[in-house]
Amino acid sequence: MTDRYNIHSQLEHLQSKYIGTGHADTTKFEWLVNQHRDTYATYFGHPDLMAYFAIAENESIGRMRFNLMEKMLQPCGVTPDKPEE
Repeated sequence: MTDRYNIHSQLEHLQSKYIGTGHADTTKFEWLVNQHRDTYATYFGHPDLMAYFAIAENESIGRMRFNLMEKMLQPCGVTPDKPEE
């Protein structure tokens, strides 16, 4: 029983520390937004991958960086309305 409590408290700690891990009330939209933003952050952190995308789209690296930053604002579109309970 103590192992179960310990695992549960560790999970709660991770969820409070890192936004992307989600929680019980995380919607599908919020989860997808976190995934997209994490992906774009990975692209920024790997210059070779950014150069690959720039070559593939025939854009400069700076323009690619700008476009990905713009996409990070609303990666999945406008937030849907939450149903009233």
